[in-house]
Amino acid sequence: MAELWFALLGLMLTAYVVLDGFDFGAGLLHLFVAKSDAERRTVFAAIGPFWDGNEVWLIAAGGVLFLAFPELLTTAFPAFYLALHLVLWCFALRGVAIEVRSHIADGMWHAVWDAVFAGASLLLALLFGVAFGNVVRGVPIDQAREFTMPFFTDFRTTGHVGLLDYYSLSVGLLAVALLAAHGAAFLSWRAGGIVRDRCLALERKLWPVVALLFVVVTLETYFVRPDLLRNLASRPLAWAGITLSVGGTAALIHSRRGGLDGRAFLGSCGLIAGVLLAAGAAMFPVFLRSTLSPAFDLDALHQPRNSIAMKFALGWWPFAFMLAVSYFVNVFRANRARVSADDY
Repeated sequence: MAELWFALLGLMLTAYVVLDGFDFGAGLLHLFVAKSDAERRTVFAAIGPFWDGNEVWLIAAGGVLFLAFPELLTTAFPAFYLALHLVLWCFALRGVAIEVRSHIADGMWHAVWDAVFAGASLLLALLFGVAFGNVVRGVPIDQAREFTMPFFTDFRTTGHVGLLDYYSLSVGLLAVALLAAHGAAFLSWRAGGIVRDRCLALERKLWPVVALLFVVVTLETYFVRPDLLRNLASRPLAWAGITLSVGGTAALIHSRRGGLDGRAFLGSCGLIAGVLLAAGAAMFPVFLRSTLSPAFDLDALHQPRNSIAMKFALGWWPFAFMLAVSYFVNVFRANRARVSADDY
């Protein structure tokens, strides 16, 4: 049962990163790929039908934590309160910026909210990347199953670590570059004209940066968590994730050469999903590794849980999942055409 809920949690988090990731990428890029007010309204029109529905996967993941892994929830959330508040403020600022930007026909008003939207999108991509870096590296969980984390300590990856060190910052920068490239691929599919041309030009520059940062993070992971790389070689699901990411990369390159923007975006989705699948398979069953002692790790197999509630939830989870999937399929099918400023 624990293995199944671990997989479902990973599935929902992966869906969230893939779907809301292009929102973050489009947001942090829109000041560069859209110069005039009409071009920026084109960007908002491109992400408009999608951005406010993607968070359902994050909410669903929170529900799984509450239901299936309560100890993880009660241990991790108090230590990340400040980071969570920053995330909530960024979500709020992104939503406000999109909704109120066009309420006043004034250039300065538009510029302020455009900057807010770009800054909040950039910070969200960075925060989620740093959070993932913390999960992979580990946190200072003690014998009482508690831990606190300042923003930084000595920038090392062992002992009483902070939120920021060289490894978590590297993963954060990789997340920013990856989601920026993902957002550029999405806008290349949805936008037209000069906005699409700028996105294509920027995307060609971003993917090599992503590849370089990925190599750097992989080498750092070899020293920070060598067990993860060993697990990659021995777990079939990890190989499935690697195959998906390689296939997504190949589809992205091939589609770009053929000018197939929609398939290129799907290739970007497959690349991100494959990387996350491989990482999740390599980390199982550990949710949070203790940087103090392996005996204090929080894993999926030794946590208190309500088995009756989990079995009951499995009864309605497939229905809820298919309902959410059908919604997103219909939204993407209904919004396949390229957009213009008049659509915002």
